[in-house]
Amino acid sequence: MATGWLRGRVKAVTSGDCLVIMGNVKSGPPPEKTLTLASLIAPKMARRDGRDEPFAWESREFLRKKCIGQEVVFKVDYAVPSIHREFGNVFMGDTNIALAIVQAGWARVRPQVGSSTDVSPYLEQLLKAEEAAKAEELGIWTKVPGAAEAAIRDLPPSGVGQDTGFDAHALLEQNKGLTLAAIVEQVRDGSTVRVMLLPSFHYVQVYLAGVQCPSVGRRPFVDSTAATAAADAAGNGVGALSLEEGSTEEAAAAAAGGAPSAAQRLAASAAAAEQKESGAEPFALEAKHFTEVRCLNREVRVVLEGVDGKFSNLVGTLHYPSGDSVVNLSLELVQNGLAKVVEWSANMLEASAKGALKSAELESKKQRLRMWTNFVPPQSNSIAFRDNFTGKVVEVVSGDCIVVADDAAAEGTPQAERRVNLSSIRAKKMGNPRRDEKPEPYAREAKEFLRSRLIGQPVAVQMEYTRKMPPMEAGGPEGRNMEFGSAFLLTGKTDTPAPAAPATTASGDAAPAVPAGGVNVAEMLVTRGLATVVRHRDFEERSSQYDALLAAEAKAVKQKKNIHSNKDAPATHINDLSLHGMANKARGFLPFLQRGKRMAAVVDYVLSGHRFKLIIPRESCAIAFALSGVRCPGKGEPFSEHAIAFMRRRIMQHEVEIEVETVDKTGTFIGSLWADRTNAGALLLQAGLAKLHPSFTPDRTAEGHLLISAETQAKNACIKVWEGYVEGQDAANAAASEASLLQAHGKQELVHVQVTEVLGGGLFYVVETTSGLLPRLEGAIKELQLSDAKTPAPGTFAPKKGEFVFAQFSADDSWARAMVVAAPADPTPARTSEYTVFYIDYGNQETLPFSRLRPLDQPSVAPSSFPRGKAEGLGLAQLCRLAHVKVPLLEEDFGQEAAEEVQGLTGGKTLLARVEERDASAGTKVKGQGSGVCWVVTLVDSETSTSVNAALLQAGLARLERRRGGVRNPALAAVLEGLKERQEMARQSRLHIWQYGDVDSDEEDDRGRRPGPPGGRK
Repeated sequence: MATGWLRGRVKAVTSGDCLVIMGNVKSGPPPEKTLTLASLIAPKMARRDGRDEPFAWESREFLRKKCIGQEVVFKVDYAVPSIHREFGNVFMGDTNIALAIVQAGWARVRPQVGSSTDVSPYLEQLLKAEEAAKAEELGIWTKVPGAAEAAIRDLPPSGVGQDTGFDAHALLEQNKGLTLAAIVEQVRDGSTVRVMLLPSFHYVQVYLAGVQCPSVGRRPFVDSTAATAAADAAGNGVGALSLEEGSTEEAAAAAAGGAPSAAQRLAASAAAAEQKESGAEPFALEAKHFTEVRCLNREVRVVLEGVDGKFSNLVGTLHYPSGDSVVNLSLELVQNGLAKVVEWSANMLEASAKGALKSAELESKKQRLRMWTNFVPPQSNSIAFRDNFTGKVVEVVSGDCIVVADDAAAEGTPQAERRVNLSSIRAKKMGNPRRDEKPEPYAREAKEFLRSRLIGQPVAVQMEYTRKMPPMEAGGPEGRNMEFGSAFLLTGKTDTPAPAAPATTASGDAAPAVPAGGVNVAEMLVTRGLATVVRHRDFEERSSQYDALLAAEAKAVKQKKNIHSNKDAPATHINDLSLHGMANKARGFLPFLQRGKRMAAVVDYVLSGHRFKLIIPRESCAIAFALSGVRCPGKGEPFSEHAIAFMRRRIMQHEVEIEVETVDKTGTFIGSLWADRTNAGALLLQAGLAKLHPSFTPDRTAEGHLLISAETQAKNACIKVWEGYVEGQDAANAAASEASLLQAHGKQELVHVQVTEVLGGGLFYVVETTSGLLPRLEGAIKELQLSDAKTPAPGTFAPKKGEFVFAQFSADDSWARAMVVAAPADPTPARTSEYTVFYIDYGNQETLPFSRLRPLDQPSVAPSSFPRGKAEGLGLAQLCRLAHVKVPLLEEDFGQEAAEEVQGLTGGKTLLARVEERDASAGTKVKGQGSGVCWVVTLVDSETSTSVNAALLQAGLARLERRRGGVRNPALAAVLEGLKERQEMARQSRLHIWQYGDVDSDEEDDRGRRPGPPGGRK
């Protein structure tokens, strides 16, 4: 028995006269001593199936509030070995705790029995204090009628350790989400406590939600009698061990072999409790001690979160006071590496609370704290990537991906635009129209939300990590890297508050500071329920604002916003007239678009410097649109990419105004476009990134004089496409270019042509321009005034297959010569009977009603008498195919893109067609579109000397034909070598047909075989 004064801290107060005092050690659970105050008898609290003595609860509460957690000095004055009890005195500062209890009237003084020395050395002071308390009627000495009865707690069955009839589900239903006052009476392990709920006095066991500490194992076996007593004490959460008068006699009787007394049973219980648990997991005792020193016998706040499904155990969150703040015990345990997060109970918490636990666990793992000492992080496909830059948003790809023009990079360079995938969020997919994939619900809403707030606005971007996508997702054998970052809007276009950056990122690095006034774009989306937060695995890189994103998502889920609601997404139907096969339908929309004069539109995509895809909200349609009279360099030509970058920065996804003039045969609308009241064509011309069409006149389009003035300024400045320009030398330059081509390619025939129809698969129709036959023919037909002539009666005019007629083109109501390709079986057609006709002077084909046909009975314009020039068909249009290359058919992958590329490279231009050979393998007779003699040509732009064949190869939209045997012609060998270099560039860049690697050419089509009847083109 210790004889000197010791120092310690009060860990628990088990009754009005008993304390548990622990020592101070540097690490691990400290030694403890249970000390009963000498010569005192406090009222006993209820045990199993019992009830309190009067004022037992008040006595214990007085001592608990006074001493718990306080530094004290104590001394053991005597002990009773038979019951393993030690008695002594405790001082807190200058205050004698036993004396303070007696003075307050909450305990009686046990007088000395006979000559026994087992008494307190302060017995006289205690007796005097007791007399004074009696005189003042304090505490247990009160004489107020009924006070003693009122001081006995009315305990529910659970308050005295009876589990029978306790309904955990009912208790949860009554108190779900409420903050309940409680006192922790016992700590089973670091994450399991038994609490006394106040004021109901329900004694319940609560598992901390979301966490689990290491198990302390099982206690060793003790005598059944002692075990019963231990269960009684533990069941009431009471360690109140008091020694009544006569206890020494009971101890003597027990030593003589009599039945054990109550005091002996309680002593056995205390001895069993003090033994170390067997089979405790590492850090289990440390976790238990961590919880004890913060919560045991302290007033806490409990929030019940749920009940487990198997044993009906209550699960909740426990908060304890620490100074002026309140601390979440679960979070503290995880942060100190003493608990792990468990999903089954974490799912009962709000998303923000669960996220905080996950973040704390991740940080503990990184620091390898305590139970994570030997933790080995799993491999991840995300790699930290730090790069900060500012710029303007030029494109919103989807609800979680934007393209930003870097302020530090020059416009038009590959580094000028950077794709940023927003970190740690996922919006709904936009789908792929080419694969008939429709947008998922709320995908359009998320994209439009970002477009309306970000396009053209300055942002600060903090790149955070890259992720290597698997081949299936990336579309290639090696996959690709996606870069993720956080974007902060630097203007006040939203009322979302700016978040504060955390101290560290997922990788443990210091997180970059949030830009002043910046608003997290990802948080804007998540707050409005337009995106969800990605649940990262441990050690996966994540957004530096991850906690804020989780909190925003929890708020959106609670408010049932958008994707978190049970409502269907708003129905949005866009009639896309820019798709393949929509040319006829596009022509039908022309009157509606012309009638509106200037109308609002949104630029959905920049296809080339002068050609765009627009969405017209008023008409709920999407159209292909080209600037009237303005032509930018084609793909592969100098300044082509500059022109596209120039327009992307100025109009991409901006709200603009358009005025439609007409629609061409491909369904592309032609007109003027204004962005911020500035003519877009004038911007291009003034920047030297476009030229006016040679046949352009000021009266052709709105503000035509501005276009001419803008081009003149660029010419005078000799910028971009006008570099080296000398006025008056245009004709000489063109002649020199043509001469050089003739010299380079020997005796091959060169014909000046204009492309009038693109069929796909490398097939197209051209008209010779040198002879001027087409304008002459158009003038002759116009003089006939066919529109004024009445429709012939069905009985007098019955066109048959193969017959030549005049047909009225549905796009612009102009008349042209045509051949009937298909006619109704009825020999007497009605006005609504439909005929398929092939326009022999243009190469296009369409189906018309009988009312749009007229007999071709004028000999001056008949195909048999009107000259055809060099064409080898029925009219002026000549079928051609690109030489040396194989282009995908329209129905094949990238066939549509190839046709669009040919249209963009040739539209409105006069080109040189170098005729390599004439292909008559499919017959010489013209039976309709795609039939007859075919010229195999190389199309060359005489201004740039760039061939369309080479441009398609470089764009990855065609591949070289396989040749059997060598090439003897040196000039042809040089041409093929140049084409091969262009193809290799596309292959290395994985463009279009090369995106899956090398194209399988074992089943090479015979180029003598023509494509089947084309379905039109775009």
